[in-house]
Amino acid sequence: MSSLAHATQTSTPPTNKSMSAAGLRAFFNIASSWGLNTEEQMVLLGAPGRSTFFKWKSAPESADLKRDTLERLSYILGIYKALQILLPDAIAADAWVKKPNTAPLFGGKSALDRMLGGNIGDLLALRQYLDARRGGWA
Repeated sequence: MSSLAHATQTSTPPTNKSMSAAGLRAFFNIASSWGLNTEEQMVLLGAPGRSTFFKWKSAPESADLKRDTLERLSYILGIYKALQILLPDAIAADAWVKKPNTAPLFGGKSALDRMLGGNIGDLLALRQYLDARRGGWA
């Protein structure tokens, strides 16, 4: 048996705790790149309590996130990745989220304004918009 086949057979899916820790670490790095304040970060994470938020920030490995929060993290990571692909200059990609946008989805407001609506659907809409832009059919 090849080592790849053996690794595939013996590997276990990631645990909720490991996904939570990795997702939160990535999120806090993105939040820093985007220049988000604490309140903005909390909204994007689904409005956890302040003590929960600061616990996640100081010890992401101890978090065991609910599905809703993991889904939010997935959308935010996808948004970040799509921006890095669409705008290869990292500074421009990070700044884009705060710039006013004339696309119908934004109505003259920024992508961050849309994401701060607080609904998971807002994150999904932005992710789909960027994926469509990346695929060239939007």
